[in-house]
Amino acid sequence: MNKRNKRKSNLRVSLLLLLLAAILLVSSSYAWFTANKTVTVSTLDVNVEAQNGLQISTNGTTWKSIISKTDITTGYTGSVNQLPEILTPVSSGKTIDTSTGYLNMFLGDVESNENGDYVLTATPSVEQAGTTGHFIAFDMFLKVATDTDIEMTTTSGVKTTDDKSKGIENASRIAFVVEGNVANGASASTIQELKAATPATTYIWEPNFNIHTPAAISHALDVYGITTTADSATAVPYDGVIASIIKTENIKVGDATAAKNGTKLATVTTDYQTKSGFDANVQVFSLKAGITKVRMYMWIEGQDVDCEDDASGSNIAFDLQLTVKE
Repeated sequence: MNKRNKRKSNLRVSLLLLLLAAILLVSSSYAWFTANKTVTVSTLDVNVEAQNGLQISTNGTTWKSIISKTDITTGYTGSVNQLPEILTPVSSGKTIDTSTGYLNMFLGDVESNENGDYVLTATPSVEQAGTTGHFIAFDMFLKVATDTDIEMTTTSGVKTTDDKSKGIENASRIAFVVEGNVANGASASTIQELKAATPATTYIWEPNFNIHTPAAISHALDVYGITTTADSATAVPYDGVIASIIKTENIKVGDATAAKNGTKLATVTTDYQTKSGFDANVQVFSLKAGITKVRMYMWIEGQDVDCEDDASGSNIAFDLQLTVKE
């Protein structure tokens, strides 16, 4: 292979997202953060770089080699790009709103019922353009000339930027929701209005699946009856919320499972699971020739055993780099 072809085969798109989340004051240890449930985002830097033919856009018509936070904020007329300054734990059972193509998210809360039991409530978290909302979501468009397999490189991951980890990075999730594909030259409205996502075209990445703090280990056992270790060989199973839950339904936090409440929760099998500091690229989704719309999501999963009060007050960074599989 000559150098020119080798450069072309090394197509790389680098998505680097820095999320610094801080200031959580809590007084007890339970699922979903039982006291102050907010995470203040002090900085969000988004840089997307494309090389050697792969092009990126936030509107599907203006193509660049790099997109920034400003590009994402601007988007296109009618775009719903949500970049909140405050994050709150939410949950997704990997279901899709077919009217919008969005990933269904639910904002959870833990309350005491009249018997003193901790019960879970959940309400839909509706996406809005701007800095409101409880999680990050935005549209991204990718253009390639031929069908292309994509890998996630070893520089990707979610890490704490504190001197000592409290473990909240272990409850993070990133999702790629593929909304559809059209041929190059399609109209702007055709490209932007793609919303054909299904659970089968929704890919959830669980970083740091193997790492759990002592508090998270205790939380897993005490609340869910799950035994795990500080460095687990397998991911801890969890069930995401798929429908609203009201207080009078009295669903105890430990009973917030698909097995016990299957109309409210569903078992989530994450598509990509990586250990902390993984050392080999991970093959992810593929791109068809033409223009593909991908809706990106980043959140703290409230149903993850690592989402507990002792993990609050942390700073974390999301780093994502995608490259063409050689």
